[in-house]
This record gives sequence, C-alpha cells and structure tokens, in this order.
Amino acid sequence: MTDELDRVRDHYRATGLTDRLKAALAVFGPEEHRLKIEQLATFDQFHTRGLAATAELANLAAINADMSVLDVGSGVGGPARFLAETYGCQVTGVDLSEPFVEAARYLTARTGQDGKVSFETGSALALPFENGRFDAALLQHVAMNIADRPLLYREIRRVLKPGGKFATFDVVLNGGDPLYPVPWAKTPGESFLLTAEATCEAIEAAGFGTVVRRDDSAIAKAWFAELRASGPPALNLGVVMGQGFAELTTNLGRNLMQGRLGILTAVFEAVPVD
Repeated sequence: MTDELDRVRDHYRATGLTDRLKAALAVFGPEEHRLKIEQLATFDQFHTRGLAATAELANLAAINADMSVLDVGSGVGGPARFLAETYGCQVTGVDLSEPFVEAARYLTARTGQDGKVSFETGSALALPFENGRFDAALLQHVAMNIADRPLLYREIRRVLKPGGKFATFDVVLNGGDPLYPVPWAKTPGESFLLTAEATCEAIEAAGFGTVVRRDDSAIAKAWFAELRASGPPALNLGVVMGQGFAELTTNLGRNLMQGRLGILTAVFEAVPVD
C-alpha cells in the first residue's frame, strides 16, 4: 500500500502550485481582492464536466445547510467551496497531496470561506476523522487511483452517520484497455479501474444501499466534444497540473469516445449497523 500511495502522491506533487495560482489569479486583481467561486471553476473542479457534475451530484445527494459534508480527494477545493457557498453546509476536504491542500486553503481564504470550509492532508484509506462524524461524503474522480476499494469504501462508511449519503462520480472500465497517459495516471501502475458493476458491488459490500445509479458516459462524451470544438478556457487545469495536462485530458476524451471507459454517477445510503 505504501508504494501505491507514494506513486499517487508523486503524480499529484504539483510543486510550487500555490505560487502558480497566485500568478494566474493576478488577472482578477490584487491579492487582497476577494474572489468569487465562479472565477475559479475552470480549474478547481478536477473531474469530467467540472462544476456542472459537482452541482448534479450534490443535488442527487440532497445536500442541505444542516449537513456536515466530507469531500474525499478534495484537490484544490473547488467542490467543497461550491457546496458551502450553495447550500450553507459545513465542508471538510481531505487530500493526499500536501501542495493541493495548501492551494485549497489559499483559494478558500481568497473567497472568504474559511469559516465554512477546511482541509486536511490525509489518505482516503485512513481518513483522519472519528466514526460517524459526517452526514454526507462526496468522491469525484478519485477511486481510479486506489487499488484497495473495499478499504476505501469501508473508511467512507466508517466516518458517515447511519443513513448518511455517499455520492460518487467516477471513471469506470467499459470495454478494452484504456490509453495512457490520462489525468490520474501516466502509466497503468497508478491506475486501478473497475467496471461500474464491480464498483457498486464493492460499495454495497462496505455497508451501503443504492439510492441512485446511472451511466453518464453519453453526457461526458458530449462535454468532451464541446471542449474540443471550443478549446480550453485561459485558466484551466493546466495551471494546476502543468502544461502536459492537455494531452492527458485529450486521452481521457478519446477513451470515452472509443468506449474503453465510462462515467458512473451514483448515490448510496449508509446502512445502520446492528
């Protein structure tokens, strides 16, 4: 497990990330200028379909102001900030990458959301939280990097209250071997994809019941086609992951178009333990 975590951590090392973000965000004004979450949405949503996917997943999970929400694999914090801004809930993000966590805290301060959103450095396989702390958990484009899916889903179940919602939006195997490199892995050595069926079976085995399950591959293909036609925005995920990120995104789109990969959207409910 240590070797696996080290490979994933290296993939998302993003040295000097906060300084790069400060330089890129200068287009919006001086450092003391408060930013809106919409200004960050083109690069702080590290998954297919960006902010639209986060908004749909939150709606399916029935997020509300009374909830304490965990974002597992929170990246630079875009989904967490969106949830707090939109629903007024308290959100905690956890990510393996220290540079991502540092950047997430910086961007959250720039949007004035420090009181509602916080971030911790930690592994999804050993979440640094007590049992039953959260009302809901989100997992977006994270599980592909994790070989021990049973442990991942048991950890998420552990930190959820009985009846808590677990919402996932992830890339799944569909047919054939994927082409590499892709956004989460430069080689197959960092990639641990499952089919949608195997993913849902593993989640249910960890103590969840299925609430919603759907195949969003077609809408993801349409999104990639539109992105290819219009070109990426000036501020995009290349700011976070470096100039070579465009190739990785192109390969993900190609894998989806060729039917090698698919997109799963699903919401589960934590079954009470007897």
